[in-house]
Amino acid sequence: MADARLNEFSRRMDGALEALRKEFAGLRTGRASASLLEPVHVSAYGNDMPLNQVGTINVPEPRMITVQVWDRGLVGAVEKAIRDAGLGLNPAADGSTVRVPIPELSRDRRQELSKIAHKYAEQARVAVRNVRRDGMDSLKKLEKDGKISEDEHHGLNDQMQKLTDEHVKKVDDALAAKEKEILQV
Repeated sequence: MADARLNEFSRRMDGALEALRKEFAGLRTGRASASLLEPVHVSAYGNDMPLNQVGTINVPEPRMITVQVWDRGLVGAVEKAIRDAGLGLNPAADGSTVRVPIPELSRDRRQELSKIAHKYAEQARVAVRNVRRDGMDSLKKLEKDGKISEDEHHGLNDQMQKLTDEHVKKVDDALAAKEKEILQV
């Protein structure tokens, strides 16, 4: 039973790490990446739709993203959605293709992105610690209800702390890699 509980808490901590990776994917590093356009939604057919549902996103070269729009009538809407997404990008339509050049990042912008990455990492650490707190609380309840002994409680507490430390280290490693990528000129 205890292993099943620890696996559940490990899965929840992994979820926090996965959320961090998705946040990091959206941070622009001066190099083109299709994930950069993931948060963009286009007004199409009376709905807000993710960009990848109205066209194909490609990265033909390191500083360029192209969106091959399937419906020519949506080219203007796609262009407007990318421009209004707050990513600092200036797309240009070329037939049914929208070209999105990725500008060089200034030193100040790199520092700003680094601070944002730190904020995302701290949110992930807090999420991991919240899972640990939930785990510790459930262990206290199990001990109080007489379902586990005091020794088992201490052993499981130690395992929960090790699990937490491993996940916090993974967050720190992900942050270090992203920061290196951001600050690389």
